Amino acid sequence: MKVGIPKGLLYYKYHPFLITFFTGLGAEVITSEDTNKDILDLGVKYCVDEACLPIKIFHGHAASIMHKCDLIVIPRIMQLKKNEYICPKFCGLPEMVLNSIDNMPAAITEPIYATSKNNLYQWAKTAGKQITHDRFKIKHAFVKAYEAQQQFVTGIKDENYDMKVALVGHPYNIYDNFINMNLVAKLNKLGVSIETMEFTQDFLINLEINNLYKKPFWTFARENYGFAVNATKEKRVDGIIYISSFNCGTDSIIIELIKDKIGSFPFLTLKVDEHTGEAGIDTRIEAFTDMLERRMNNESNIPTHG
Repeated sequence: MKVGIPKGLLYYKYHPFLITFFTGLGAEVITSEDTNKDILDLGVKYCVDEACLPIKIFHGHAASIMHKCDLIVIPRIMQLKKNEYICPKFCGLPEMVLNSIDNMPAAITEPIYATSKNNLYQWAKTAGKQITHDRFKIKHAFVKAYEAQQQFVTGIKDENYDMKVALVGHPYNIYDNFINMNLVAKLNKLGVSIETMEFTQDFLINLEINNLYKKPFWTFARENYGFAVNATKEKRVDGIIYISSFNCGTDSIIIELIKDKIGSFPFLTLKVDEHTGEAGIDTRIEAFTDMLERRMNNESNIPTHG
């Protein structure tokens, strides 16, 4: 059996688990290409206009492999942490895709509650039955997949340059180079190092969250706020770049909360959708890095008194 896995949304964080699991069941895994203009065009064609860019791109990835597989995985990710949820569009993603694109193959759409190994195994048992009824084979594939995911490390942290920024946003905006127009490479070329959320321990993120009036309901909102504020407080970075999808409700709230907390600390918001021009992004990050450089030079010229 050929199982299709679209390279969209949280594929960038969890592909070792999915690929190892379905391969372990004896399936041939078919992935879509890296995001490109053709996939974006397919997504815009099939997806509702009101959806954010990453959701449109997922539609494009699904449409690009629909005729190449017998079964397609459309992850309905509900929870990654206890008492927190993922963006509502993840909850309804299978319905969005299956109702928007005709002639889709059979789909694995069971809800994923990844709050514990046992909860994730419940999903694996249900999903695995669509390929084999051998319970031992499903369990063995799950154990191997879980191990592969545990060993997989995401995140960017380099110390190659004098300036450094915290790159904040949903994982698919940070790790899909088509969505962000090769932002990391552009920043490196301008002499800027990058740090992402994965290198801030969860307890430090939660310490910042505890200062809020109310804990955010959404996992990525909690992580992005806690990371940005902690990186600023500990002076690990010279500025923050928040890459956000146009029309993202959770981002719009968290960006304002971060700005309110960090005051005059350098902060740049890059909003992306299918109409965003690369030249405009280039101009904004060049101006931002120029400002960071001037700020660093001014601070280093301030005389100190013993």
